[in-house]
Amino acid sequence: MNIRPIGERVVIQPMQKEEKTESGILLPDSAQEKPIEGKVVAVGPGRVNDKGEHIPLEVKVGDEVVFAKFIGTTVKQDGVDYLIVNGERDILCVIE
Repeated sequence: MNIRPIGERVVIQPMQKEEKTESGILLPDSAQEKPIEGKVVAVGPGRVNDKGEHIPLEVKVGDEVVFAKFIGTTVKQDGVDYLIVNGERDILCVIE
């Protein structure tokens, strides 16, 4: 991956959900919900507060996270979709 986030941005690879219902019906892409979970693949250096102090992000590469629905910018790199979110404001929690 050749994406390097700046500031407090985070790059997430959304996890794809099952494409079948419990009864075995296949769902088309248009009927599937947008993913809200993913894996952090890149993290920016963090932000600088009003005093000029550098504040690193709490999330790190490899964390599995839940993020807010309908946020960020989707980019495609080498055939893979990634989501660029605006730091920890858009990330709701880390899955442990």
